[in-house]
This record gives sequence, structure tokens and C-alpha cells, in this order.
Amino acid sequence: MKRNSGRLQAGEAVLFIDRKQREYMRQLAPGKRIHIRNGFFWADHLIGLAEGHTVYNSAGEAFVLVRPTIAQFIPNLPRQAQPIYPKDIGPILLWGDFFPGAHVVEIGVGPGALSMGILQAIGPEGRLVSYEVRSDFAARARQNVELLLGPVPHWQLKQADAFAGIEERNVDRAVIDLPEPWLLLAQVAAALRPGGVLVSYLPTVLQVKELVDQMRSGAEFGLVQVFELLQRFWHVEERSMRPEHRMVAHTGFIVTARRLAHLPGPGATAPPLR
Repeated sequence: MKRNSGRLQAGEAVLFIDRKQREYMRQLAPGKRIHIRNGFFWADHLIGLAEGHTVYNSAGEAFVLVRPTIAQFIPNLPRQAQPIYPKDIGPILLWGDFFPGAHVVEIGVGPGALSMGILQAIGPEGRLVSYEVRSDFAARARQNVELLLGPVPHWQLKQADAFAGIEERNVDRAVIDLPEPWLLLAQVAAALRPGGVLVSYLPTVLQVKELVDQMRSGAEFGLVQVFELLQRFWHVEERSMRPEHRMVAHTGFIVTARRLAHLPGPGATAPPLR
């Protein structure tokens, strides 16, 4: 896994940003035309340029040419499913405490947006195993991840149903991006090590209520937290500062919990706290 730097290379994704800050993500395919708005570029003329150049299409329109950051890449993804957006991926990685070298299980891949964030957080010394039941979602996620990160040997993408069982054991972190995560609590509890973190991403309060109730009714998970993030950009000009007219409000709830250790046996008591 390696993010490119230096001059732009054939095959990678680039971002064209116009004077109104509108973004157009395209791939530099040798010999191909890149059509944007009223004109086009030849990809061969762009390959080998340094990032940050201002380039002009055949209609004379100016664009700044850069590699996309992961936060810019995700909203521009080709997708068949709704991705988890950058404003939520950052907090998921922080509150889930995804660290270099972590062993992670991900259930529900979608277009691969969260997978990219996890892979960057755990680094090449970590391991990510992703479960996705739909072959079309899995294929698209792999294409998206490899377009940004290149080949990722520490990522295993399984076309498998996690409801039928999770093979991994003693993992550090687990993430669920499915509508009914409470139905997977037993499987995830068996996979997570004691103290491991479970993160679930859910769009509605009713789903959150069901998940938290199920967690609290069992002995496997505790220290549950629920939160959401609202994001508002600001418009800043020389003589004007105001919030942008549009903001990214609710997208989803983030639920975190810790895997609890079982007591040694019937009648056993926990050791005193010191």
C-alpha cells in the first residue's frame, strides 16, 4: 500500500478544481481524452506534471490539478451504495482507536470508503478483514480502494455472510455498517478480544435504541457511547465571513462499546479495584 507523491502518474486519480471550487475527479488513462464541462484534456499532457499546476481545457477554462485527499476522494467515488462520509470516518477512527498494527474486522463494505480510512490508520503492519455479501459491492470496493491506495496486501475482502459466522478470533477492533447490527453481537463478541472496541454506524435513532438495548441486556459489551457529528464550513472573503448556506447535518449515529471479559466461572467474583 502506497500513496503516490511526486509527479502525476499514469492510472492514478486526480482532481480538477475550477474557480468556483467545484471538483471533478478523473483517472489519468494514457491516450485518453478527459472531458470536463465544455472542453477536454489529453491525459498524456497531464501525466508527469507536478501537483498544483493550473491547467486549461480545450475551451480555455482553468482548473487547479491535484491528487485528491481521502476526504475529497470519498464524495467523488463511483458507488452503488451510500458511503460513510469523511466527517464520520474521522471520528470513527478516533473513538474506535484504530492504531498501527491493529487486527480489524469490518462487516458491510459498501463502496469501500471506511475501508480506506481503516487501512491508512492500521498501516501495513496491521490487518483488515472485510465481509461483504454482495459480489458487485465487493468488486466496486476493491476498485475504489486500489485506485487510491494501490495494491493492499494486508486487506482481505471476503465475499461472505457474517451472519453465518466470523472466522477471525482475538481481533482488536470490529466495525459494523449494516441495518441490524444487534443480530451480529454474538458473532462479534466471539471475534473480539477482551477490551476490544466495537463501532457501529446507524442512520436512525430506532436502530440505535435497539442496538444499545441488546448490548445492555447481555454481558459481552459495556461502556457504550452514542454520538453524531454536524459539520459546517465557513465562507471567508476579504470583507465577508459567514457560515456556508449549506451544511452537512445529520448523516448517521456512531455507537461504540468495549468487549468485556468473562469472569472465570460460576460463583467467581471480580478482583478488587485498586
